[in-house]
Parts: sequence; structure tokens; C-alpha cells
Amino acid sequence: MGLTFFGLTPSLAPQIRINLFRQIHQIIFHGKGGYDHHTVYNMPLWLRKFTFSEIQKFYDDEKEAQEKPTSGKSNLINSDGTVNAPDFKKASQDYKGRSSYK
Repeated sequence: MGLTFFGLTPSLAPQIRINLFRQIHQIIFHGKGGYDHHTVYNMPLWLRKFTFSEIQKFYDDEKEAQEKPTSGKSNLINSDGTVNAPDFKKASQDYKGRSSYK
């Protein structure tokens, strides 16, 4: 037949459905228990898109803040999890001989 309803074709429908369920999953999973499937599935489209974009923006900002290097401070731990010995020694010079237990 070849007729489409507002541009939805039989070959495009499965991908749109997958995207819908993926978005619902992301809201439920990253909402940390604030949403259930029934609530998100029955949300108005504009509200579901807004909620999804706000959650995505929050996690993107959080990731950016974690990746941003600390300004003016040396990193005492390397990216592989080992101690950066020269920076650790330099940072500990301020505390040398200042222990409260003697």
C-alpha cells in the first residue's frame, strides 16, 4: 500500500519504538527510583522530553565537574591510582614536625 501516517513507515516504526523505550529506561534508571514505568510511559510527550533532557544535563554537568582539574592544586594521586610521590612530598612539607602526638 505504501500509505504512511504522518511519515511513519513500517521500516521506521521499530526504531522509533526502540528509542521510546530507551528514553523511558533512561528516565527510570537515572531518576534513581523517582519514576516508575507506568508514570513515564503515560507522561505527556513534552514532559517526558523535558525530564529526559534535565536528567541528561545534570549527569553531563556532573561528569564535566569530575573531569575538570583542580586549579592551583597538585594531584597527589595519578590517573592510574598510584601516589604521585614528588607532589605528595611537596604537599607534606607543610606538616613536617607538626604532629599532635609526641
